[in-house]
Amino acid sequence: MNDLRLRKQALGTRNLVGARVEMARKNQGMKQKELLAQLQVNGIDMNASGLSKLEGQIRYVTDYELSALANILNVSVDWLLGREEK
Repeated sequence: MNDLRLRKQALGTRNLVGARVEMARKNQGMKQKELLAQLQVNGIDMNASGLSKLEGQIRYVTDYELSALANILNVSVDWLLGREEK
């Protein structure tokens, strides 16, 4: 049974990285809860709603969050920003 929930809102325009964060996370088989836990370990305080909004491009991303996300997801900041291909 597929327990994935589909996005109810259209993608926003407040960040460039959200879709790539979601793509990298899913490619690694990582759940949002696992990414949130890793963010906490790296000093980034974010809740599930915040991550969902970030991935949906509805929420802004800080430079600290961008750096931590790149490290956790093993991608470059430039890749998250769409400046380079993986």
